[in-house]
Amino acid sequence: MCVTLRRTIGLAAGILWLVFFAVPAFAAPVVDSVRIGDYETRTRFVIDINEKVSFKIFTLADPYRVVIDLPEVAWRIKPEDAPRGKRITGYRFGLFQPGQSRIVMDLARPVTVSRAFLLEPSGTYGHRLVIDMTDVSRVAFLRAMRQQVTAPARPSVQRPQPGVQTPPPEAKKPRNQLPLIAIDPGHGGVDPGARGVRGSWEKTLTLSMGRELRRQMLASGRYRVIMTRDRDIFVRLRERIAIAQRADADLFISLHADSIDNRKVRGGSVYTLSEKASDREAAALANKENKADIIAGVDLSDQSETVARILIDLRQRLTKNASVTLAKTLVDNLSATTRMLRRTHRFAGFAVLKAPEIPSVLIEMGYLSNSTDEKLLRDRRHQRRIARAIIAGVDAYFEKRQALYR
Repeated sequence: MCVTLRRTIGLAAGILWLVFFAVPAFAAPVVDSVRIGDYETRTRFVIDINEKVSFKIFTLADPYRVVIDLPEVAWRIKPEDAPRGKRITGYRFGLFQPGQSRIVMDLARPVTVSRAFLLEPSGTYGHRLVIDMTDVSRVAFLRAMRQQVTAPARPSVQRPQPGVQTPPPEAKKPRNQLPLIAIDPGHGGVDPGARGVRGSWEKTLTLSMGRELRRQMLASGRYRVIMTRDRDIFVRLRERIAIAQRADADLFISLHADSIDNRKVRGGSVYTLSEKASDREAAALANKENKADIIAGVDLSDQSETVARILIDLRQRLTKNASVTLAKTLVDNLSATTRMLRRTHRFAGFAVLKAPEIPSVLIEMGYLSNSTDEKLLRDRRHQRRIARAIIAGVDAYFEKRQALYR
């Protein structure tokens, strides 16, 4: 076979590979832009998308929100470019569950979705999803919300989801196996978390840090690891706890990076659970983190107070003591690696730390509102250093626990 013929066959094979294998990777609909038009009696929200899609719209109260569910789409828009209007004060978007993307609009007042329709391409415009909203009273808003026939789709907590870790049966272990560590990268998908002064998003940095921590823990040969998420996807607070519980995890480590108004403040800290916060800042942070489900447009109205709260029983009080031990060993090792706040160990009522049988900590790795902290958290070398310090803290924790039972 001559060289020219071989090259021709190779080129043809390459084209066929692109047609049959590469194209499906780009098959998801693409949202190109979002526009808001404010008028005296209504607001129009327009989503520019490259193909016709199905959609589902519903409203939620306290705070007022309009939620739009779409098939899983690719986003060419950026969260920081989100326009605002006199009725729409902001919005978020991202992957809500496998196969389903979501846009959550925050409203300044109650509205009704008077019209929602798709427009075919015309002139310079492609496909458009148009939502018209007009003002209504709170009574009318709540009445319409109760009458909604189409409710938001909810993933079953028992169904395996791509990007959300579901432990295999062998993860349920006899106690002579290696300890299992649940790593929880905070936020994700439609819930971006804090935004840094340099434009970083908390959900991106926590996922990168979580993957690095998993890599080093597995490489050590001393631990097994499960992650609550391993891609940019939203996971409810309760499901994060449930993932660790189903796997029978020995420890739960939640990774975060906060943002506050004072850009001079920098440094990390470690939180454990308490119904009484150690200080105002800890209380404010817990309150903000506990709203993650609201931010993602989850309807919590069907949950009674008894169900929504996780009661603190004797077993959890014992677990809290183990959590404090873990926090202290982590602080000791992180302090040698990265800058920490003056009060390094704090406590507050974080919902994500309420697994009654699993010692749990929440690590705030730094402040994205501080340019130095944000720069460090984006640096892969710094991430590797933090991961090594966390592992050293976990090592010290298990050494202390073993010493107690010798």
